[in-house]
Order: sequence, then C-alpha cells, then structure tokens
Amino acid sequence: MTIKRAIDLVGGFVASFHPRTLPPMLRANYARELVSWMFLPVMLGAVEGGTISIIVKKAFASAPGVSPAALNLAVAVVTAAPAVANITSFVWATFSHGRPKIRFIAWLQIATALLVALIAATPHSAAGLVMLTTLVVLARVTWTGVITIRTTVWGANYPRADRARIAGKMATVQSAALSIVGVVLGTAMDWNERSFHWLFPLCALVGLLGNAIYRRVRLRGQRRLARAERCGRAEDRPTLNPASVARVLRNDPLYRRFMLWLFVFGLGNLMLSAPLAIVLNDGFHVTYIQGILITSAIPTALMPFTIPMWSKLLDRCHVVEFRAIHGWSFVAVSLLQFLGAAFGVLSLFFAAAVGMGIAFGGGVLAWNLGHHDFAPPNRDAQYMGVHVTLTGLRGLLAPFLAVGIYDLLDRQIPGSGGGFWVFGVCLALNLVGAIGFVHLKRQMASGQFKALDGAAAH
Repeated sequence: MTIKRAIDLVGGFVASFHPRTLPPMLRANYARELVSWMFLPVMLGAVEGGTISIIVKKAFASAPGVSPAALNLAVAVVTAAPAVANITSFVWATFSHGRPKIRFIAWLQIATALLVALIAATPHSAAGLVMLTTLVVLARVTWTGVITIRTTVWGANYPRADRARIAGKMATVQSAALSIVGVVLGTAMDWNERSFHWLFPLCALVGLLGNAIYRRVRLRGQRRLARAERCGRAEDRPTLNPASVARVLRNDPLYRRFMLWLFVFGLGNLMLSAPLAIVLNDGFHVTYIQGILITSAIPTALMPFTIPMWSKLLDRCHVVEFRAIHGWSFVAVSLLQFLGAAFGVLSLFFAAAVGMGIAFGGGVLAWNLGHHDFAPPNRDAQYMGVHVTLTGLRGLLAPFLAVGIYDLLDRQIPGSGGGFWVFGVCLALNLVGAIGFVHLKRQMASGQFKALDGAAAH
C-alpha cells in the first residue's frame, strides 16, 4: 500500500504538468513554454552562481599568477554576477518597450548561449580567470533581459488565478535542469578539471534547442500591449534614467516599504553564497561534487517538491503576506550555516542545503511574480525593473561585503576560521528582514495602505 501510494503521488505530480489541467485558452502557450524551459536552463546551469563559484575556487587555485586574495575576489564576482546583472534590467525594459516581447527574449537567449559557449576557450591562467569571470557576468546580463521581459509575457498570457501555479511549473522544470547540470559538471570536474572545455558548449547547444521551441510562444494581446506602452504617460515609461526607480517608489508607498524590507532580507541571503564556497573549499576541502551538491544541486533538486506548496499559498494571498511567512525559511537556513561553520560540522551544510531547497521554492515564485500585486499591466516591466535593479544593487554589495568581512575576521580573530562569523551577520540581516515583513503585513491589515496609487493588490 505504501509503494502504491508513492506511485500514485508521483503519477499525480507528473500529471499536474499536463496542459489539460489548465483552461483551453492557456494550453498552447503553456505547452510550448514548458517544453522550452526543459532545455533553456541547461545553458544557465553552467553559469549558476553556486556551481560556477565552486568551479572557479577549485579549478583556478593552482593557476599561475592567481593569488588567494584574487581567487576569493573572483569567487565574489561570479557569485554576485546574477544579482549584479539585474542592475541592467532597466536597460532591457527600456529597449523592449513597445517592441515584440517574444522576439526580443529569443535574441537574448541566443546571446546567452554564445557567451556560455565561449567560456570553454578560457586558459588556465590569471588572464583566463579574468576572461571567465567577464563572460559569466555578460551571460548573466543578457539573461537578466530574459527574466525582466518574461514577466510581462506571463502577465499577459496567464490570468492572476493561474499565474503562480504556471510560474511554479516553469520554475520546477528549470530547477530540475539546473540540478542535473550541477551534478554532471561536478562529477565531470572531479574526473577531469579540463572537462568544462567541451561541457560548456554542449550546455549552450541544448539551450539553443530550447530557444527554437520558445520562439513559437505567442503573446496574447501583443498589439494592444505595445500600443498601451507607446501611448502611456511619459513618466510611466521605463527609461535609462535611474530617477525612474525613485519615482516608482515615491508614488507607491506600499511597494516602497516592501522593497525596503526585501533589500535588508535579500542582502543577508546574497551574502551567504561567496563565503559558503570559500569555507567549503578552505575549511572542509570538499570535492567538486560535494561543493556543488551543497551550493546548487540539492537546493534546486528539492525545489520541484516545494514549489507547489508555496504556489498555493501565493495564489491565496498578497506577496507581503506571503513573505511574512516564507521569510522564516531563510532564517532557518542561515542559522544552520552559521552553526555548521562555527562548529566545523559539514552535515549541517547539507541540512542547510535541504532547507535552501524549501526556501528557494517560495523565493523563486515571489521574486518573479510579487510585483504583479502592485503594478498595473502597462507598467509591469517598470515595476519589475525597479525590483530587479534593487536586487542588482544589493547583489553588487553583498558578495564583496561578505568576502571582505570574512577575510577581515579571519585575520583579526585569534585562531583559524574566525571568518565564520560572517554567517552570523547574514543571520542577523535575515532575521531583521523577516520581522520587517511581519510588521508590514500588520500595517496592511490595519488599512494603512488602502489608498494606493495604481496598485494591483488584491
């Protein structure tokens, strides 16, 4: 009975991805997009922060001309790349304004694939380390355009009642692909550190297959959306002027408060990754596969099982209420990592990786869809642009701040491994952010933000 129950659960889980579970008018686009996201994340997995940070830290440790300080800086750069690239979101929102969204996204996907493939040409030297980090950053910049504009496609193609569930399906297949790529890369790198010379082009080729499928997606109401974008008020249009971020935040007090607490909370999360790769290598001397399992593969492998739970919650409540509950999962993760680093227990990092998979399941949904609870349709890209730009700012700060604190404490505190206290700093920031979300939820419940200007809150 137990085995039969397990088979039924797995069967039900797989069946839930079928297009027939959605209203007929959504099925064609959903099917094309779902299949494309089975292939596109393969090229992204090669430059995923947790995976590439372990590869950089271990593969270039013996490279001629690369000092330990320079290597840690490179780890910070590749870890920061996904978030730092978000600063360019307003560039992509501006360039895509009034233009066909699917075609624009497709060209950005091709650019990302080419940049990933070029990583294979990096030599094992200081110059190669610079080249690799540059290509990773550029690949994440072009991918930022994909995720910035993709939310507009989702907003137009899928109604609010189904959006979180559909986004959850996309995120589920993406996380499965990322996890598989991480395990394959880790295993191959343990076998031969030079294997990335042929693995990265292969990942890029699979991504191009996904691109060919994605090009068949159709944007509902594309002409109407383009007309609304072109004819909207000038001050509502995305621009390359950073002042537009301030304007959105000034005019929407609830979104401003939400972004404030998300900045504090997200800073703590983004600070975890770079010192994690350093501690795992220098303190525990993990293999490629062990490091990638902890930083990337385990969290992404667990996301498919946790996303459905979080998507049901997000479908029922405002994103502020969602974050007031979800935020505590990241607090638990940072606590486990702090304890693991403080007491030198590797198993606690594996436990934290499991917790990270649970937390990421909700985080990926809220990150991609949360702004819809504030933005009117014709300003969707603008609100998403504010969100990802602020993510980029904290991403620019967090890894370098974390590595700086780690190096400083490691030198100043007597005894080896004093840098572990950086995980305590991350824990404190997560805790403050989670409390901030709870406070904001209570302010909403009291009616303080009823008179919102243009918000789409429900």
